[in-house]
Amino acid sequence: MQDLASSLGDFIAIEDLENVQPDMRVGFILMNKFTLAPVAGLVESLRFAADKEYRSQQIYCQWDWMTFDNQPVTASCGLLIHPTAPFDPFNNYDYVVLAGGLLSETRTPSDALVHTLQQINDAKISIIALCSASFVLGKAGILDQRKCSIHYAIIDEFKQKFPHAKALIDDNFIEDGGIYTCPGGTAIGLATALIRKNCSNVRAQKSLDYLLLPNKPAVSGPTDSILFKNPNIYENEIVKKAITYMRENLSSQITMTDVAKHADTNTRQLHRAFAVNTNESPASYWRRLRLEHARFLLTNTSDYVTNIAMECGFSDASHFISWFKKLYGETPYSYRKRRHEIDK
Repeated sequence: MQDLASSLGDFIAIEDLENVQPDMRVGFILMNKFTLAPVAGLVESLRFAADKEYRSQQIYCQWDWMTFDNQPVTASCGLLIHPTAPFDPFNNYDYVVLAGGLLSETRTPSDALVHTLQQINDAKISIIALCSASFVLGKAGILDQRKCSIHYAIIDEFKQKFPHAKALIDDNFIEDGGIYTCPGGTAIGLATALIRKNCSNVRAQKSLDYLLLPNKPAVSGPTDSILFKNPNIYENEIVKKAITYMRENLSSQITMTDVAKHADTNTRQLHRAFAVNTNESPASYWRRLRLEHARFLLTNTSDYVTNIAMECGFSDASHFISWFKKLYGETPYSYRKRRHEIDK
């Protein structure tokens, strides 16, 4: 009877978790002869950060395995991998991971794959290139004028083929404008940064602890979210100045006129500049800045929701709760309660 009760309890817990929105969804595109180590390091880190205890449930983090032709592929070590989902990189993923390996496969990618990656990039979906997948992104023109991390063994060939990319070595990974390049290794450093950004410092540390890796200093927030994104990724000076001013005044009751004045423009020109450079209005961008900061505080502090609303510049808690639910699909109370319950 005790075993039955325990099983029933687990079933109920799983049912309760069905409504939890994941903090991060990742779609892996495995190329033939891909390198197993970085893929394994990335997904294993996600697995330990994804659930209650160590049950391998995809709660906070979810992922799918895809191949471009929906057929099995073989890793460079000989392991045969079957896709778990049909090829659809636009299926509401926060990140699309292109896993490369042997240069014989990534030097000459198909035009169809290159075109698909260009579409993914145009859709503003973050792309992660593992190992030699940087060659595919290079052919797609996605790395032009971007910094990228390339393995020392292939950097000369890469620079010759893609002179407009800013190729660097000695970095475990580099992010530039939503494009991540990771030259190999275990990719655990990359995974830790992604988990810290999308989930919490606690969940990132959980993965590191279970993998028996040295303790890493916690960061103060999601280092490459919209909140901490370097404004210099935008070419427009008005947008750069406005975003910097917004981030410095998350809790202030300043107006969009004040923002425009600080950026040396008027509200009409400010709206036009944001529409062209960020694909959203300045008011929407500023609201997302505040809501991302609020989500981080809900996850990593015990502050009252009302206090968080005030700290993030909302006039009252009900206004904050309404916008939070519109963006994240649940109330701040539910968001915090579910995560605290799962962490018990």
